[in-house]
Amino acid sequence: MAHIEGICIKNFRALRNVTLGKLWNLQDAEPLTPMTAVIGKNGVGKSSLFDAFGFLADCLRVGVEEACDSRGRGGFERIRSQGQKGPIEFVVYYKEEGNARPITYEMAVNIDPNGRTYVQKERLRQRRKDQRHGWPFSFLVLNDGKGVAWKGDQEGRSIDENKNQIDIFELIKSVEDKKKVEGRETEIVELEDRRKLGIATLGSLKQHPRISAFRRFIEGWYLSYFTPDAARSLPLAGPQKHLNIHGDNLGNVVQFMEREHPKKFKNILDRIASKIPGIKRIDTNKTADGRLLLRFNDKGFKDPFYAQQMSDGTLKVFAYLLLLEDPTPPPFLCIEEPENGLYHKLLETLATEFREHATGQKGGSQIFITTHQPYFVNALDPEEVWILEKGDDGFSTVKRASDDELVNNMVKEELPLGGLWYSDYLDAR
Repeated sequence: MAHIEGICIKNFRALRNVTLGKLWNLQDAEPLTPMTAVIGKNGVGKSSLFDAFGFLADCLRVGVEEACDSRGRGGFERIRSQGQKGPIEFVVYYKEEGNARPITYEMAVNIDPNGRTYVQKERLRQRRKDQRHGWPFSFLVLNDGKGVAWKGDQEGRSIDENKNQIDIFELIKSVEDKKKVEGRETEIVELEDRRKLGIATLGSLKQHPRISAFRRFIEGWYLSYFTPDAARSLPLAGPQKHLNIHGDNLGNVVQFMEREHPKKFKNILDRIASKIPGIKRIDTNKTADGRLLLRFNDKGFKDPFYAQQMSDGTLKVFAYLLLLEDPTPPPFLCIEEPENGLYHKLLETLATEFREHATGQKGGSQIFITTHQPYFVNALDPEEVWILEKGDDGFSTVKRASDDELVNNMVKEELPLGGLWYSDYLDAR
């Protein structure tokens, strides 16, 4: 399953310039682990980091202008880092399954003279086979919605082998020059709407498999905006394959899994019940109108409780564990502060479940979590934890816990990482 090895974010709220993991031009850095947790005090930018992934996914889904206004973001000028004049930029360095060569996606969003948000730049790069150094080959280059895309899954040839960066736009100013560029391997691209990502349009075409693969990767991201009240709702009958971001189709997913995987689903319910304190058994009850209701058999009570009567914490744990049992899990799972509403001693168990899913032999989701709960961090290793802090200038900085040799040595002496954080050993020194 594809996974992110590194990401760079510029000019997005408090994240003026932060990089996590490995990039094509930072090859000495260690890639992101299958499970990554970002910790920090209130107000250091954890929510901004979570929303940066959501913003990128929204840009693909609805376009950059609508993405700036979605989820209460308030428009481009509200989300661009205060005092900055440049574009909002993202660099995603990701890798498909196995030994595939990593691909870099670069995207810049800016505001035009009319005050409208548009895609200023997009680029997809990948090193050629056996290439270890130098600039990766760019198989999609768009500036202001115009550029060149290479067809197929081969590298093709450079337009100018003497240049490190392919300056396509100097070569296609005239019709004659376009003929030099466009051919069996390439095509000139001009998007009708500069507010839509090129990968959204070209990624739907069969002749661009690498672009399509990246589009599917982002479309498959799951960002959890789960709310227990939404999970308590009674949706209309009808099976649904995946849990949605708010969790209000929990009953529909249960209906799907019981219909498609009846024996496996019973085992799933038994496993989940064994991991939720106070729950003896979980089963289902079908209503007259075809809906499937969850019943939680609480220890000490004869009659079961339905999901609508259960605590926020129980519903949240059930939803997370059910999400991890998805037969076709999302490639990237992002959760903000999963500890909210949960008993503190349950957090290490939940963290362990997340890691086992992310590192499992079956290739589970890559999991990215923001948290401020030391009990959750206790179950993690230093290379899995990033510390987000706010500098004197008001902007966020980030570092990996494993970069601190003192922290590594203390963990080797079996001191819990969350306890070190609580004791301020992970803060800037």
